[in-house]
Parts: sequence; C-alpha cells; structure tokens
Amino acid sequence: MASSRHRLVPVVIAALLSLATGGPAMGSSPEDGTRSTEAGTHAATAGCGKTPALRDGTHTIQSGGGQRSFILDIPDRYDNTHPHRLVFGFHWWGATADDVATGRTVERGTWAYYGLQRLAGDSTIFVAPQGIDNAWANSGGQDVTFVDDMIAMIEQDLCIETTQRFALGFSYGGSMSHALACARPDVFRAVAAYGAPGQVSGCSGGTRPVAYFGAHGIRDSVAGIASGRSLRDRFVRNNGCTAQSPPEPAQGSLTHITTAYSGCRDGYPVVWAAFDEGHIAAPQDGAAGDSGSRTWLPGETWNFFTQFGDGTDPGDDQAPTVPGTPAVSAVTATSATLNWAVSSDNVGVTGYDVVRVSGGAETTVASSATNRVTVTGLSPATAYTFAVYARDAAGNRSARSATVTVTTEETTAGSCGVGYRVVNDWGGGFQGEIVIRNTGTAALTGWTLAFDFTAGQAVTQMWGGTPAQSGGTVSVTPVDWTRTIPAGGSVTVGFIGTRGGTNPAPAAFTLNGETCALA
Repeated sequence: MASSRHRLVPVVIAALLSLATGGPAMGSSPEDGTRSTEAGTHAATAGCGKTPALRDGTHTIQSGGGQRSFILDIPDRYDNTHPHRLVFGFHWWGATADDVATGRTVERGTWAYYGLQRLAGDSTIFVAPQGIDNAWANSGGQDVTFVDDMIAMIEQDLCIETTQRFALGFSYGGSMSHALACARPDVFRAVAAYGAPGQVSGCSGGTRPVAYFGAHGIRDSVAGIASGRSLRDRFVRNNGCTAQSPPEPAQGSLTHITTAYSGCRDGYPVVWAAFDEGHIAAPQDGAAGDSGSRTWLPGETWNFFTQFGDGTDPGDDQAPTVPGTPAVSAVTATSATLNWAVSSDNVGVTGYDVVRVSGGAETTVASSATNRVTVTGLSPATAYTFAVYARDAAGNRSARSATVTVTTEETTAGSCGVGYRVVNDWGGGFQGEIVIRNTGTAALTGWTLAFDFTAGQAVTQMWGGTPAQSGGTVSVTPVDWTRTIPAGGSVTVGFIGTRGGTNPAPAAFTLNGETCALA
C-alpha cells in the first residue's frame, strides 16, 4: 500500500490526540430514541421478506443536517428471507470509501473491505461510509449519528440479523470503530481496530462490554503501539478480562503473535494481535509491507466476528473436513515450513489457521489461503507443536488436525561476523558500510541483521538491504541480490544516515538472533 494512501501524518495525529484528551467527541445519548435494536436481542428487520429497493453502489443520505454518502455491497445471492450480517468498514485518514470497498490500495478485490469480503460468501452485507474531509473527527457525535442513520435506512430495506452488526477500520477508521464500541455497545456485536491512534474519534460512554479485536504494529512510528494498547485495555476492563501483558514479537522477526485474553465475560472476548511491522493494515509473516493475498489479518478478524454465529450462508452450517497432519520441511534455527492435505467443504474452504499448541493453550501463529505456510520467528534448538484448522466462507471452522512437533536447529556459535565503518562524514550526516560475513559451514538464505544506534542516528537511505528503524533499534533484511550469503562469504550493505554531535558505532550486531563477532 503506498504510504501516501494510508499513513497518517504524525503532526496531524498529535493535534488530534490533543483534542481527544481535551474532551471526547460526543455521540447521541442512549435515551435519544434513535438507537437500533439491541445487539443482544435477535430480531428480523423490516427489510426481511421485502423486494429491496437498495442496490450495490454509492448512496446518499441526509444526516445531521447535511448530505453524507456510503457504498453498499449486497451479496450476489442475496436472500430476503435470511437475516445477514452487516459489516461497516471505515477508511483511514485521507482515504475514501472506495479505497475500502475495492481494496485497490493493497490488492484490488482481494483486499476489499480489509480482505473480509472474499471470506464472507453470501453471508454478509458490507458498507463503506465516507468521512467528512476524509476523516472521522466525529465532532459533536456527527459520525456516530451518521452510522445510526445508515443502519436505519439499510435495515428498513434489507434483511439484517440485528445481533450481527460489526465495525472495523485502520488508523483513523480504527479509532472510529472504537468510538462505536464506546457509544453503541448495544448496537454492535464486535469491533476490530487496526493501528488506531488513540481516541481521536472520541469515546462517548465507553463503560459497557463489547467484543473487541485489536491489531497493531510494534514498529508503528505514526500511531505508536501504546495507543492501541490503551484502546484495547478499556475493553479488557469493561469485559471483565484478566489483565495481562500479551507477548509481542521481536523486532526483525516479521511475525505476529495473537493472544486471546482469559477470564472475559461470556460472549465478550478480547483478542490482541501484535505484529513486527509499522503503520500498515495488511501485514504478512516473513516479509515486509502489505499483501492482500498473504496477510493473516483478515482471516483472524473474520474468525473473531463469525464466532458469534448467524449471518451464515443459508443452510450452510457444515464445517470443512479436518486438514491432514502437517508435514515439516526446511527447518532452520528460526523457521519451519508446514504443509498438509487440503480440507473439503460443501461451499468451499477459504483458508487455514496454524496454531502453536502448548499444554491446553493455543496461539495462532500464521494464516494462509493455501495448504502451506512458513512459520518464522522461532527460537533455536526449541521444540514446537503445531496443528491446523480449516475455515469456510460462512465462518465454520473444522476440527483441529493432528499435531506435529518440530525442533528447530541449533545455531553455531561464531557463525557470523560483522564489520562496520563510517565511509564519509559531514555536518549532520554520514555514509556507513556494514559487511556481513557467514563464518558457518552452510549457506545462509534469508537473514535479519539487528543493531542499536545510541546517539540519535537514523538511517535515511540504504542499498543492499531494506532497513526498518524504531527509536535507536535498526533491523535490516536482504534485497534479492544479498539474500543468500554463501558459507565463508559475505555481503555488503551501504547506507546514508543522519547524526547529532557524536556518531559512535553500534556496540553489537545480531544475525537471525545470534550475536556476531565484530570484525
């Protein structure tokens, strides 16, 4: 996804956060008479049994004294006798409803509605609202009122299951989803907030439980992960969950860790997914940047939403068959590749979730649209047990596959060496060079180098590698021509950086988690 399309401007975010802390954007009160049927009460909407007048496409509506617009996507096989899920997808700051409805900024079609539409089959009606000035400031509660008005219009004409309303969004859109969880806990069954920059859309109310899914990059330099944790923790408290500090992946691992909180009130789970990346909305394991087809986030969000039942394809309550026992290949000190026999389903399998099994607990470590995945971010010389679930478009999940246990390889002490030098230095800037040596006996394919700058230096340009920096911590992954380091060989990475008054060299380097000798 191009950064100009979905990354927030830090100065703007700082201003918005200042406004948020000065007083939350308000929503209409619970007593104002405009609220939809409570999320906990099953009810068929007025649109059930009617021939709908609404069609796919952009619609306008009067709301809060002005004209607002939204995009509506109705299933191709819409059944007016069957209540459907209703999912609202809110765009990020500076984006549009069309960006959400098409998925065009990451992968057109595949990433429509943050990748959920391709998983939903005919079970779900999707809505992409358009924010005022491409944002969700929710001034005076106007955006919450806009949502109320859209729900009233849609449910008057279409058949909706009133216990199956959901909201999700990235960045500003994530904050808007959080605002709805605060202001409309009896309207929305669950929300998902990705990379949300705090309460910039307000939090009117915010004391009642709502099922909550949060996802955030640990290297998010635009909306720091602390803001996502804070939004999450409100619903950890509201939902009665046991407070904890969920594990988060190591920088440079390019993995994610999903944690389901324990002790939550029945029907009000909280799930937190932390991933090793920045301010992005379609993270993938094992590679940097967004990917519509490889991202694990839609599958985990869809599993979270569909656990509450209903809204399924008419008559489809049949789960996929159990996947085959995973087979293991390409085991390294930090990764292992799993593949398994595919599942079958009466409608169609849409993806697989790989879980790590430890005692009676499970942690989702990867999701894939195919029957093969490489699990990364593992520790050397450590035993791991994995299993697989299959899921279909209606949200049905198979029984768990048989487990497989794999032990990662040991690392060889002293199998890497790093040379660092400043090639050129000028006022406020410098050119650096890093030589990475493979002193082991086998070729090294794929690597992550990590080190710390201690005097405020920052990498601004690099060749021979791809940098990522959070504070003083820098991680470097290879480009195509430096991906493999032969036994006894080396690769060279050059970079341009900025500095302050001093420019000390990093004190230590690690390669795939192993401390390297300094050359």
